[in-house]
Amino acid sequence: MPVIESVIDTHSSEFQANREAMLSYIEEFRAIEKKVIAKADEAKEKFHKRGKLLPRERLNLLLDRGAPFLELCSLAGYKMHDDKDGSMAGGGIIAGIGYVEGVRSLIVLNNSAIKGGTISPAGLDKSLRIQAIAMENKLPVVTLAESGGANLNYATDIFVLGARGFANQARMSAAGIPQITVVHGNATAGGAYQPGLSDYVVTVKGKAKMFLAGPPLLKAATGEIATDEELGGAEMHCQTAGTAEFLAEDDADGIRIARNIMTSLPWNEQLPATPTKSWQPPLYDAEELLGIVPSESKKPYDVREIIARIADGSEYLDFKPEFDNQTVCGFLKIQGHSCGIIGNNGPITAKGAVKAAQFIQLCEQSNIAILFFHNTTGFMVGTDSEQNGIIKHGSKMLQAVANAKVPRITIVVGGSYGAGNYAMCGRGLDPRFIFAWPNSKTAVMGGAQAGKVLRIVTEEKQAKMGMTPDPKMLDVIEKATADKLDKGSTALFGTARLWDDGLIDPRDTRNVLAMVLDVCNEASRRPLRASSFGVARL
Repeated sequence: MPVIESVIDTHSSEFQANREAMLSYIEEFRAIEKKVIAKADEAKEKFHKRGKLLPRERLNLLLDRGAPFLELCSLAGYKMHDDKDGSMAGGGIIAGIGYVEGVRSLIVLNNSAIKGGTISPAGLDKSLRIQAIAMENKLPVVTLAESGGANLNYATDIFVLGARGFANQARMSAAGIPQITVVHGNATAGGAYQPGLSDYVVTVKGKAKMFLAGPPLLKAATGEIATDEELGGAEMHCQTAGTAEFLAEDDADGIRIARNIMTSLPWNEQLPATPTKSWQPPLYDAEELLGIVPSESKKPYDVREIIARIADGSEYLDFKPEFDNQTVCGFLKIQGHSCGIIGNNGPITAKGAVKAAQFIQLCEQSNIAILFFHNTTGFMVGTDSEQNGIIKHGSKMLQAVANAKVPRITIVVGGSYGAGNYAMCGRGLDPRFIFAWPNSKTAVMGGAQAGKVLRIVTEEKQAKMGMTPDPKMLDVIEKATADKLDKGSTALFGTARLWDDGLIDPRDTRNVLAMVLDVCNEASRRPLRASSFGVARL
């Protein structure tokens, strides 16, 4: 394929300014992640005195050494609900894709070092998203459980939808996706059903507590007095109730047993042989991705400059480049995986929408995954656009995006505004994975634009009522509207609400894409042995 020749001057003052701005965005979200870890580390002495490991210490024991781990939704719930300063971001859950005994798995841990691992509404949303990833990509699920259950301050926001998590577990079991849970501590009430619905349960002696009602509630409800161990201790569940299959001596032993369970499953043996792929790295350094996207969002740039730094050998076949240059479509490979890519060099025009819709159909025909790189103000507006059928052709693009069956992976690298977010496979169009660069912005429109719109509407309304518009009042309305939309468009605001699966450093884009493309490819080849109702303890 043709090789992209970059025209970026990496020594220019503009490039350096862009780079410094991007580095500041990266530092901001990495600092928040470190803050969450530091908050959990405050409980280290308490955990160790009780003979327990911190959640991230458990994670390190579970994962294969040296193998990649892609953490997902690390900042879910950032500055929402009880998270006042960002130190409790994550929704009470640590989750990601990693390797256990050579098996690529979806890993979930209750972050019990922070507020006992209680689940906020953002934590529930994160749990449901993680389960969706596991089901769609046929990934075994390993859970290291210890949670106080729902955060009771938000119980009404969690209770009804919480059942969906249990339904997902039942359906995963029926689909043939194994679930392994190690219970390290509390698993009370609804939380007890998470291990109960798992296929394999390991309980830690003297630490695990699984019951529908703890001793205080039991006494209040029935008058019965019982100890934690009698009601729901690890040995009781292994020896009497039969809820658990394995008894562990401590946290590390429980994780060892979980790894042994994974070893006993012929998971990888059931995959067809895969052809060996070879590839060349991009010709340009990934470091240069820091300076490509302008720090001023109104300045244009060519998305092909990003492609040149993520594609194998920087090779790229441009599709219909003479037809419309604002919507860029073409073919590339990432670590041997064939991909189509759709990127933005400006608004989506009627011709651009038609071009993208045709390109998506070609990818669908040849079973080629599609990457979407967002940087658009949306669909082009104006008399010419309307008369050229922008609504009609934009609808065609949306039809193609929504109905494509090939894996669709989205990276928000710049602005993602209006219906352009939808057409470029934003969260609402259910991409297989969606990540965002930390400089990105997602909103119905730009703040300044929204402020002007509301100013004009207010001014016209007052004129119709025979009132003389007050310029100062209109200034206040315009500024307040602009500030509100700008505040609600940042990458941190979006990732807190799970508009993406996590923020990534631009330099990691190729590696992240390679990993999730491999996940999607493996899922497409993996056979599952489905059953009607899943595995139940009878």
